[in-house]
Amino acid sequence: MAMAALRREGRRLAPLISPQPLTALRSSLISEEQVPQGVRSISTQVVRNRMKSVKNIQKITKAMKMVAASKLRAIQTRAENSRGLWQPFTALLGDTPSVDVKKNVIITVSSDKGLCGGINSTAVKISRAVHKLNSGPDKETKYVILGEKAKAQLVRDSKQDIEIILTELQKNPLNYTQVSVLADDILKNVEFDALRIIFNKFQSVVSFLPTMSTVLSPEIVERETESGGKLGELDSYEVEGGETKSEILQNLAEFQFSCVLFNAVLENACSEQGARMSAMDSSSRNAGEMLDRLTLTYNRTRQASITTELIEIISGASALEG
Repeated sequence: MAMAALRREGRRLAPLISPQPLTALRSSLISEEQVPQGVRSISTQVVRNRMKSVKNIQKITKAMKMVAASKLRAIQTRAENSRGLWQPFTALLGDTPSVDVKKNVIITVSSDKGLCGGINSTAVKISRAVHKLNSGPDKETKYVILGEKAKAQLVRDSKQDIEIILTELQKNPLNYTQVSVLADDILKNVEFDALRIIFNKFQSVVSFLPTMSTVLSPEIVERETESGGKLGELDSYEVEGGETKSEILQNLAEFQFSCVLFNAVLENACSEQGARMSAMDSSSRNAGEMLDRLTLTYNRTRQASITTELIEIISGASALEG
């Protein structure tokens, strides 16, 4: 009976000491690509795919930074030259943002594309603050929006106050003729006492200054001149020709608005490209740091997998020897 019991125990232990487990252990050393269903291959495969995605994102952000740098160089010189257009008007008519009028039109200049930091949010935030400041029972404040990003934000809560929306301004290279046509359309379609142009003034690649320029209507300019305000010195100039003072002020106001708008669009375009350069540079650095962390995780996971397999091989060999 003892021998029969020993034979039965031997038959029960035979699968454990047969060569088959060793073959299975050797098969676990096959590359992960050949064993897509393995539990250990899933974790390293996910990390490897993630590393590949981060590398692709880093290539894209670096390319976008180079494109923004080339566009910035092309626009910056034109923006600096355009400052000479509106500065004589500021010296002649002044810039009076605190003037109290009944009909205000806020012209918000923004970009059509994103991935440029917070320049568009800053312009919209200031526009809303100016709108709130110039609102009242006997006042009327409207919006004129230039750019897709300001449109997307202001339409949500101020749709009833929007008069004109203009987008894709930078689809073609900006020039004064194009902007003067836009300025003429705005003057024909809105009634105003003061045009308040809000844009981001370019200072450097990493810095821009939110700015508001005010252009008054000819009636308000004449009113301020007669009241002896900041525009009172306008009467000290001698006017030649047969045009009346009202006609001269009308021409000056229209030309001033087109010059200020041209400069505002160029300054905002420079700020957009500078902000995009900074944003893409930060994204590239963040992608590099993430890639380093993923590489460390991948190496640790792979090393843990190899260690586990070695332990199993040694355990299997010990079981065969025993």
